[in-house]
Amino acid sequence: MKWFLRNWPDVLYALWEHIAISFTALVIAFALSLAIGVLAARRARLYGVVMTVSGFLYTIPTLAFLAFLIPLVGLGRSNAIITMVAFSLMILIRSVATGIREVPAEVIDAARGMGMAPRQILRQIELPLALPLIVAGLRVSAVTVISVTVVAAYVNAGGLGTLIFNGIASDHPAKIWAGALTACALAVAVDLLLAWVERRLKAGHAA
Repeated sequence: MKWFLRNWPDVLYALWEHIAISFTALVIAFALSLAIGVLAARRARLYGVVMTVSGFLYTIPTLAFLAFLIPLVGLGRSNAIITMVAFSLMILIRSVATGIREVPAEVIDAARGMGMAPRQILRQIELPLALPLIVAGLRVSAVTVISVTVVAAYVNAGGLGTLIFNGIASDHPAKIWAGALTACALAVAVDLLLAWVERRLKAGHAA
């Protein structure tokens, strides 16, 4: 605790770097997954291909993925963001595609009968009804990305992992605990926030 009180600006800066990497990766992954998921929901063959590729990316060990990218993008934040995006795609694409597929067919038929165009149906009916499931996928991805971003310190991307690995290298338990507990607190806070959003969306649809 004494070390934390003396060095809280360093912890705060590491936390800011961690949030920046995680948030940027999630925004990029969500944008890609939304576009891909909508297309995959309507094409079974495309869905199979997309899930196979994204599933393969998800299974690559984090350190190996970071290392593979070094010759392409070097060390730093870009390496970490690309890796986190790759890890998020499978969960997000599946949640988007599944959410759209679970919209009742009779609701879509009724919208078509009212003369709504496909884009209107997607924007006004399918995506709003699929939103709780999409947020559920975003919740899982967010916690995963926040947790895995700790390892990004190995490629000089910054973040809370820097405190942890520096603490391990210098045998400094207080620094290790500061980085680890802050990362855990961030993951829990984001999970609780998105869980609340998910509950509100479900309650709104049930009303």
